[in-house]
Amino acid sequence: MTAQLNGKVAFINGGSRGIGAATARRLARDGATVAIGYLSSAIAAEALVEEIKTSGGQAFAIKADASDPAGLTQAIDSVAERFGRLDILVNNAGVLVTGLLEDFSLEDFDRTIAVNVRAVFVASKAAARHMKEGGRIINIGSTNGQRMPFAGGAVYAMSKSALIGLVKGLARDLGPRGITINNVAPGPVDTDMNPENSEFGAGLHDLMAIRRHGKADEIAGMVSYLASPEAAFVTGADLLIDGGFAA
Repeated sequence: MTAQLNGKVAFINGGSRGIGAATARRLARDGATVAIGYLSSAIAAEALVEEIKTSGGQAFAIKADASDPAGLTQAIDSVAERFGRLDILVNNAGVLVTGLLEDFSLEDFDRTIAVNVRAVFVASKAAARHMKEGGRIINIGSTNGQRMPFAGGAVYAMSKSALIGLVKGLARDLGPRGITINNVAPGPVDTDMNPENSEFGAGLHDLMAIRRHGKADEIAGMVSYLASPEAAFVTGADLLIDGGFAA
């Protein structure tokens, strides 16, 4: 374990699987106490907590529905009240719904915006109330916010583009308080949602400079940097980690 986040408390929304789980492991390894937010995967979240504790870290699981503003706010408030502080927020919960314009329902549109955009705003607002100087807000965006090379991805791409504008604006709001906010924008990452060994996954490599999927641990490494004191001068950024997908 390293000590760069010793004494810090982190909340990860969507922290039980994939990039979220890798981030929980990394921040705990860096010394933070990690609250792992989950919606339906309680078993996975508790297993991750035990894994982190076995490795010498501190973690616990808490249910948090990104589509429910009141419930999400309550979860964040409860973490801050439990420890008397909240230093790091990672907004990782997200949905991916695709469909051509003529087929895309308003229900799917509203759900995409609620989880991918509104929840980031709600969580950031709730967390910022508890943060002091040195606070960190990190959103998991997507390279698709800058490049969407397929039909049917317009609404998802729009939701991730919205985060670029959000962090630029909130960087101005939060900067005077010494709080930073940034996006980490992955390209294809080898998770259960987008496995590298699938036919679709392999086809993505033709669009990339580095012809492979990223690893969840690589994304977590970028989050770790942004959460650290070394990144105190980085804010309002959309940081691509996509193997040249958007190049």
